Amino acid sequence: MKQCYATFPFLFSALTLTAQGPEVTSWVLNQGETGSYYVQGNSTPQTMTTLADVQLVQYDATDAYISATGIPAYPTGPFLDGNPSLAADNGYIFRIPRVPQVAGTSLEAPLGHIGVLINGVPIFNAEDAMSYNNAGVWLRNAVYWENDGMDCSKGHPAPSQGPNGVTQGRYHHHQNPIPFSTANVVLSAICNLYPADGLYSPDANVHSPLIGFAFDGYPIYGCYGYDDPNDPNSGIRRIESSWQLRGITQRHELADGTVLNSSAYGPNVNAQYPLGCFIQDYEYVPGAGDLDQHNGRFCKTPEYPNGTYAYFGTVDADLNSAYPYFIGPTYYGEVVTDNFPTPGPGNPSTNVTVPGGTTQWTGNTGIAVQGDGIRLHVAPNPTAGRLRVELPPATDALRLVGFQGALLRTWRPHGTVEWIDLGELAPGCYVLETKGERGRSAVQVMKL
Repeated sequence: MKQCYATFPFLFSALTLTAQGPEVTSWVLNQGETGSYYVQGNSTPQTMTTLADVQLVQYDATDAYISATGIPAYPTGPFLDGNPSLAADNGYIFRIPRVPQVAGTSLEAPLGHIGVLINGVPIFNAEDAMSYNNAGVWLRNAVYWENDGMDCSKGHPAPSQGPNGVTQGRYHHHQNPIPFSTANVVLSAICNLYPADGLYSPDANVHSPLIGFAFDGYPIYGCYGYDDPNDPNSGIRRIESSWQLRGITQRHELADGTVLNSSAYGPNVNAQYPLGCFIQDYEYVPGAGDLDQHNGRFCKTPEYPNGTYAYFGTVDADLNSAYPYFIGPTYYGEVVTDNFPTPGPGNPSTNVTVPGGTTQWTGNTGIAVQGDGIRLHVAPNPTAGRLRVELPPATDALRLVGFQGALLRTWRPHGTVEWIDLGELAPGCYVLETKGERGRSAVQVMKL
């Protein structure tokens, strides 16, 4: 058990926290925020009554149990491809193994959710559940075919039948949950009218944050990592997928050399069916990038200084999503399959049951305790590495103050979500202060 007691000019708080692993402490716990969504033609998001982010984290010696609505704090929509759904509360309970195990036989990542982001929003695989001529051979790439229906944060809902025949949606991400507008070559203009911050913004100068977990228990990071996977001092660079576009003009055989019957041919590569619009347009080329066929590698990270296997949300040189986006066609580890839903209307979103005897995790957020009434959320708290800070709009300065009141760092925020690395600081208690048009706020944080 660790404690912090500190007095500052406008802050007094007590923090009592027990250190747990990132699979417990990394989740963004809800502190009263509700979701919001855009309606086409209106650039002001509409407020929902449904709580956003993660509502409950429980754990025992073997697993962490995550209860979430599946709705993010950033605004969702509109979905301009005719999708009739809105993001809805799906009552998810996910189970994440605390000690992941390497799989003897790799399990294929199925349709539907294959992992979960730290805000409780599901991750889907790269497919959109359709194929060329419905033959089940040339599977459509959701990131290509559904681009027009993605919102600014690159998410959209899968329509599902709700109570009384109402169409509701399972909001999810097939790709990195970052705004389209962060790319050097922008593939959608939706952020111009319907802006959102997404889960994080890529920063080429720091290791990307832990953004989620696959259902085998291994973490998923954003797009930047250490140049040398075993050396945190080796510099930062974009981590590249080893899946490459095939050099084909006809879709008559698969990447493994399987020659198809003519009835299973795909369309020739052309403007209507460009290379990359089908999953089978890609092949794994060992050594072509940094990652293995599962889209991961063994490496050290700020949250795992001794090393872990980790997946990465890959992007190309323009910061647009790069296949396979999160997890390759197969998982690296042993998968908790009760996270997968039972197909069919009215069935639960997962098949996870929380056992008796679990402990509730309540210590991974901080809220401003004094100042001008501005809510400031940080997570995880305590941390051995990074903090995710949710800022009020129009915040123009962040300051980190030491236990004795010394000013240690200052930042100028780039949006309403900021990631701050405390990794090089000594263990102890600190205060994070903000200042902006709406006033000031402060929250105490603990570095482990």
